[in-house]
Amino acid sequence: MNTTPARPLPRRRSVLAVGGAATAAAALAACSSDSGGGDGGSDGGTDASAADFEERGPINLAKGKDTTGKLAEFLESWNSEHPDEEVTLIELPESADEQRQQMLNNAQAKSDAYTVLGLDVVWTAEFAANQWVVELPQDGFPLDELIPSTVVTGTYFDKLYGVPFTTNAQLLFSRTDLLEKAGLDGPPETFEEMYAAIETLQEDDPELLGFGSQYSKYEGLTVQTSSVVASAGGELFDDQGEPHADSSEAIMGLQTVRDGFDKGYIPQEALTYKEEESRQAYQDGRLAFLQNWPYVWALGQAEDGSSKVNGKMVASLVPGFDGPGSTTLGGLNLAVSAFAKNKGTAVDFIAFMVDAAQQKDWGLATSQAPANAGVYEDQEMLDAFPFLPQLKEAIDQGSSRPAVVNYGDVTQAIQEAAYGCLSGETEAEAALTQLQTQLGELAEG
Repeated sequence: MNTTPARPLPRRRSVLAVGGAATAAAALAACSSDSGGGDGGSDGGTDASAADFEERGPINLAKGKDTTGKLAEFLESWNSEHPDEEVTLIELPESADEQRQQMLNNAQAKSDAYTVLGLDVVWTAEFAANQWVVELPQDGFPLDELIPSTVVTGTYFDKLYGVPFTTNAQLLFSRTDLLEKAGLDGPPETFEEMYAAIETLQEDDPELLGFGSQYSKYEGLTVQTSSVVASAGGELFDDQGEPHADSSEAIMGLQTVRDGFDKGYIPQEALTYKEEESRQAYQDGRLAFLQNWPYVWALGQAEDGSSKVNGKMVASLVPGFDGPGSTTLGGLNLAVSAFAKNKGTAVDFIAFMVDAAQQKDWGLATSQAPANAGVYEDQEMLDAFPFLPQLKEAIDQGSSRPAVVNYGDVTQAIQEAAYGCLSGETEAEAALTQLQTQLGELAEG
C-alpha cells in the first residue's frame, strides 16, 4: 500500500443535495477542476475518521458480471498472498440498472454482504450523499499515478469516496479511404469540417451515411448531450450544482447536432442507435464517421471478414467547434460499503487493483481503459492499442455527466429534452428552456 501522502483532490462540488434515490438508467459505459482539499462542507457522507480501517479479514467484491475472465486471475493472485484476507467475488447482473438496484437494496438493509462496490462513475455522488459508502483515506492509494480527471469522478464535496479502476472516453473513428476522397489530410476536428466532408462524400455516393453516435432515448443520449454541450464551452450544471441547460453554449451545441439530422449528415436511423447499432453500421461500411467507445477498434480491425473497415480506421478526438471537442467520461470506481467489516483489507485490495501492474494486465486482456496514467506510455500497450495517445488526451480533457444525487430524474429529463429536439418535435432553444425549468425544480427538491 502506498503510504506517500497524496496531493489534494481536484475540486468537485457539482451536486444536487436532493435526498432519496430515484431510479437511475446508468450507461454500461463500454460510459479537471481546480485542485482543492480540506473539508468540503458536505451534508452527507461518512468521515474517514469514523470508519475503522484497522479491521482486517475476508471481504467480498460486488461488481457487475465479469465477461473477460481476467478478474478471477487478479483475485487468485491476491488470495494466494493474503490467505487470511481472501476476496470473494459476488457477481452482479450485466445490466447496470440491476447492479445499482442490488447495491441499493444491500445498502438500505445495512447489510455487510458487500464490502468493495464496483460503482459506475455517476453513482458515486448518490452513494456518498446517502452515507452508503465511506470516505476513503487519500494516502491509501497511488492517486498521483492516476489520471486526475478520473479521480474527480470518485469525489464528492472534495472528499474521496471511490477510486477509479477503469475509465473511458469516446473517440471519433474515421475511414482513411473516405478522408482521402473528401480531400482531408486527417480526421476532422470540428462539426463544421466533418459535415463539409460528409456533403462532399454524399455527392459521390448518396447512399453513404455520414456521422453516427448514440441518439436513442437511453443513457447514451445523456452522454452525447453532455459531450456536445461541454464541447461548445457550456455545462449542464456548474460546480455549485446550479443548472445552466438553457445557456447559449448549450443551445448551440444541441442545435448543431439537430442541424446534422435536418441536413442529412446524420441519418434518421441514428435516433435508434445505441453503442452496438452505431458500431455495426460503421463496421459494415455504411457510416463515414462514428463517435463511440474504444472497444470499437478491435472489432473494426477484425480479419475474419466481419468488418469492411479493417485496415481503414483511424481514431481521433471527438469533433468540437473551435477545435476538438470534449468527451463524457465513463468507467468504474471502487468504493467501500459503510456497513462492511474489514475495511482495512478493503482499502489495501483497492490499492492492489489500481496498481500499475494490474492496470496494464487488465488493459491488455480486456481493451478497457485503465485509470493509471503510466500505462498509456507502456510500449506493449501502445503496440496493442495504437490509439492510446488520443484516448489519453480525450480522458485528460473529458468531463463528467451531472454529478447529482437524484441522477435518475436528471438523466431522464435530459434524454427527453434532447430526443425531442433531435427527432424534430421541438427546437433546441425551446427544449433546453423547458429542461432548465425541470432541472431547476429538481435542484430545489
